[in-house]
Amino acid sequence: MALQYGQVASSLFETQTAREGEEATVVVRLHVQPGAGRQAVTGRYGDSLAVKVAPPPQDGRANAAVVALVAELLDAPADRVELASGERSRDKRVRVRGVDPAEVTRLLDQAVHRAGERPGGGSGGGRRR
Repeated sequence: MALQYGQVASSLFETQTAREGEEATVVVRLHVQPGAGRQAVTGRYGDSLAVKVAPPPQDGRANAAVVALVAELLDAPADRVELASGERSRDKRVRVRGVDPAEVTRLLDQAVHRAGERPGGGSGGGRRR
């Protein structure tokens, strides 16, 4: 069965319920390849968004690049994006405050679709534990 528009992206993040009057927060699941020479979304890896970042995993440089990539991808101010978990792991969760979950779905769908169009881009074959 083929996934419909929005189903791909909505499986890549979770929405943290906001109280009335508070901004919505999403947590995006990522699988990161540090030291890749370039920064890009490469598709899906299980239930995570697969990304490459140029910096190596030393002194938090790869983590900073991941946060910057997510901020750019979701058109969010950098001060609203933070690493929620996975500081020393390839599997990370990045929290983004003040975003519309429907817009996050649209932007992640676009990113996954574009990744699948590039040579070497993938759509989720990656192995999962």
